[in-house]
Amino acid sequence: MFLEERQSKILELLAVNGKVLVKELAEKFNVTEDSIRKDLTALEAEGKLRRTYGGAVSIKENLQIAEARKRRMSDVDAKRKIAAAAVKIISPNDLIFLDTSTISIAIAEILEKKNSPYKIITNMVDVLVILARNPQINIIFAGGQINKSRDGFCDGLNLEFMEKFRPNVSFIGVVGVDVIKNSLSTNDITAGLHKSKILNISKNSYIVAESRKFGVEANYTFSDLKNVRGIITELKPSEQILKAARDLNVEIILPES
Repeated sequence: MFLEERQSKILELLAVNGKVLVKELAEKFNVTEDSIRKDLTALEAEGKLRRTYGGAVSIKENLQIAEARKRRMSDVDAKRKIAAAAVKIISPNDLIFLDTSTISIAIAEILEKKNSPYKIITNMVDVLVILARNPQINIIFAGGQINKSRDGFCDGLNLEFMEKFRPNVSFIGVVGVDVIKNSLSTNDITAGLHKSKILNISKNSYIVAESRKFGVEANYTFSDLKNVRGIITELKPSEQILKAARDLNVEIILPES
């Protein structure tokens, strides 16, 4: 078997199994393990796999990461409007929590350009990277075990860390907000538990949500709106939703026209 043919077969096995082992490949192709290592090194140099101890893994894009990227690219204009309205609520004296939400990225992009010593606590990697560009911003990063689909941390270690803080203002993202049914929901249970904790420990909590999320019920309801001070969105909701929000003493906050 020619070298090119063997390497092609290695990629076929990798596509099926997601990983390959040097020892097994050497036995399968009746060559030395050193020959297989050279094959894997060559294929890695071509960007076709990633070497690991004892073998290699596929570099095919993780579906969770792809989904996270897709969320970042959707409703960009709406998110920027919501972020602009959110920034008007805060002051440099506040301790501000930014949730694992693509709107948090938009908020961070605005704050990064300001000449003010904001105090930010976040569990989202992208937010950390953006705010770290501004030396005036005091950043507290809440780590733990990463949730790749959320680009952040929302596990037990993170919750234990967050319990020590009482943010003045928190911005919480959701998959669904049903004001009439008095519920906030998401599709990730772990993230939902984290959001619920933040609502409980924060002095003022605001839901940041595109208008399309009103009336949506995701897979996991993590809270009602009793600890929510306001909902920031880009378009005025229906009168029915506005009345329900008033009944719950929840302010609907819109961007300035």
